[in-house]
Amino acid sequence: MTMPEPEPDEKDPLLENVQLRDERHKRWLREGDPSVARRLAQIGVLGWIIVVPMLIGVFVGRWLDQMFNSGLFYTAPLLMLGVALGCWSAWKWMQSA
Repeated sequence: MTMPEPEPDEKDPLLENVQLRDERHKRWLREGDPSVARRLAQIGVLGWIIVVPMLIGVFVGRWLDQMFNSGLFYTAPLLMLGVALGCWSAWKWMQSA
């Protein structure tokens, strides 16, 4: 007596990745390769996604350091937090594109 095949779990990451790849392939077949201008725009957006949180961290950190006269006590950690947030945002954006 054989065991029945288990139903695939809809939240299975492998299944989600295969479906995403299939959707991307179908879109590529329908639309073709993106233009050079579109690629450059994507690169520009990616840069801003990383840079903007860093700049916010620097500006807020400098403001806090001036308020409390604390050197770089707030600027450095907020800059690192901005880098982490920007890289995470860029990663998520690249995964959805």
